[in-house]
Amino acid sequence: MSTSTEKLAVVVLSYNGKHLLEELLPKTIAHTPTHGDYKIYVVDNGSDDGTFDFVSTQFPEVELIRIENNKGFTNGYAVALAQIKSKYYVLVSSDVEVSEGWIEPVMELMDSDEKIAVVQPKIKSYYERDAFEYAGACGGYIDHHGYPFCRGRIFGTVEKDTGQYESIEEVFWASGACFFIRADVYHQTGGLDDDFFAHMEEIDLCWRIKNYGYKIMVCPQSEVYHMGGAIITYGSPQKVYRNHRNNLIMMVKNLPGTELIWKIPLRLIMDGLAFAKMVIDGNLKASFSILRAHLSFYRYTGKWLRKRRAIQQTIDQHTKSGIFPESIVKAHFIKGVGTFDRLNWKP
Repeated sequence: MSTSTEKLAVVVLSYNGKHLLEELLPKTIAHTPTHGDYKIYVVDNGSDDGTFDFVSTQFPEVELIRIENNKGFTNGYAVALAQIKSKYYVLVSSDVEVSEGWIEPVMELMDSDEKIAVVQPKIKSYYERDAFEYAGACGGYIDHHGYPFCRGRIFGTVEKDTGQYESIEEVFWASGACFFIRADVYHQTGGLDDDFFAHMEEIDLCWRIKNYGYKIMVCPQSEVYHMGGAIITYGSPQKVYRNHRNNLIMMVKNLPGTELIWKIPLRLIMDGLAFAKMVIDGNLKASFSILRAHLSFYRYTGKWLRKRRAIQQTIDQHTKSGIFPESIVKAHFIKGVGTFDRLNWKP
């Protein structure tokens, strides 16, 4: 356990990611300042590919935390962050390449306002360097049905980065691919939900944080590059399952009661339509992942309601900031809106 208190702990969670660390960890080390009380941690999340021995011998300046069994994204961080004393954390996926100057503008922004709890950098594609990356792009939002989208990505349509989103903005959620957060706020609000395992967990956490009155920001002056799909393939049955299941859990936990009673049934219907489209398209494995997601959601309904009660008792008001007041599904699939600026919406 770390006994010192850093200003920023750079925490890289890795499960069988030795090949990623070989390529990307040297860049994280090179572009993390050696001054200012910054420390890099690698969390070996139950790997069996030699990650622990590789990091300990090749990068002795990095602090290692070993978890015996893979606990997933959420539980892996829960175990690791309980051992790290720092003012700020930045959670960095093992398939993220950082760039020069990725830390300083974010620290300046967070230090400027104590109500700023979370910041994400601009997230671009590792493979197409002039394009945004699916998982976060330039800051995340949700629509009033709970569907997430980004400044720079709506559903599967990802924009090129032509400098159109260079302003620092308040958003609804920040990507877990590279997630700066105040440590005290992380622990105060309960951190990442262990039941999510992976996917949507950062949106759920950001929703809670915003309901506590804090701000979530995007800082485009900081850039990182995300491989995307290197850990779990986009569109895979596993990802479809977790996205649908976790989205429903997130809504149950965080929606106002007056909205919960009609939005959950509506979402179940919309998921049914998504299932039918996948079947028509011949994507049977992914389609049945939606059914599995619903069965799991129904099975533990009591658990999700208990979580909801615990959360609702601790907040004073529900945020509307960063929630698109219309349907992003209708805007994209019916009206043909493919880019964030064409929504003509000022969050």
